[in-house]
Amino acid sequence: MTALSNRKWTLASRPETTVSEENFTLEVETVRDLAEGEFLVKNHYLAFEPAQRGWLNDVRSYLPPVAIGEVMRSGAVGEVIASKHSDFALGDFVQGTFGWQEYAISDGAGLYPVTKINAGTPISYPLHIYGLTGLTAYFGFLEIGRPKAGDTVLVSGAAGATGSTVGQMAKLMGCKVIGIAGGQAKCQWLIDELGYDAVIDYKSESVADRLQELCNNSVDIFFDNVGGPILDEALVNMVNNGRIVLCGGISSGYQVKELPPGPKNYMQLVIRRCTMEGFIVLDYVERYPEAREQLQQWVDEGKILVKEHVLEGIEQCPSALAGLFAGQNFGKQLVKI
Repeated sequence: MTALSNRKWTLASRPETTVSEENFTLEVETVRDLAEGEFLVKNHYLAFEPAQRGWLNDVRSYLPPVAIGEVMRSGAVGEVIASKHSDFALGDFVQGTFGWQEYAISDGAGLYPVTKINAGTPISYPLHIYGLTGLTAYFGFLEIGRPKAGDTVLVSGAAGATGSTVGQMAKLMGCKVIGIAGGQAKCQWLIDELGYDAVIDYKSESVADRLQELCNNSVDIFFDNVGGPILDEALVNMVNNGRIVLCGGISSGYQVKELPPGPKNYMQLVIRRCTMEGFIVLDYVERYPEAREQLQQWVDEGKILVKEHVLEGIEQCPSALAGLFAGQNFGKQLVKI
């Protein structure tokens, strides 16, 4: 095979506040020869989620931070174009943690082992609805939220990949669903396409006033992707024994220089005897097959719709990550190479 050039984004510095292109370096290298037991993947799509910003901080977490000079970590899907591995053949489409680069060499192992994509599956879907995004929604909502028919479910970040999946699952469970999203187009999509019962546009409406109007003291489950003031407002609208599922805190920007204040209304957890619980999807790794099977059934039956926000070209990686914290994505943020 003719030597290939690989463009890759490596971490140059740790952002103290907002992430930007200045924190990364776009490097070019020659793809090395494969060793026995390895295969070469040409990446087609890269996935972006707020957790990636947290991986840039040099703090203890559920995964080690990305090291300075290391390829930026991310999920990716691509095609095997060379192989010295008995389990991966030329032409296989695979999913793995290949990072922000055009080509990746793998032995198939690791924290997230490389998996093949079944024929007929849209190759980007394992990066969201059949991947960690869908799994996060599935286990967070069903295991931590414990929904039952008739519950009122409030979802922040409702037009994002995780939030929109949660809202659709809530409708399938017979719940009333209220979403919080930014912008008329997103809010209209949640109503018209996903069947939400009501939506609050945090960019043009008072979240506090609309919550009082729509669900005064009636929220059984709050699935929170945002944190900050929206979490505070939700806490004063919960029912007794309500459940708050902490999935993310995107309003904080996942910064470490200036940590966001904690919720002022946390005593409502006592007054209303609510539970507020965080989780990591890695806790459920043994049950991933069960969740993927159910998610695929819902998608195949048209009961869960997916939306992708795709940027073209590896040059877009830093702006794709930064855009998550500005609400620029509409659905799952991907970069197509």
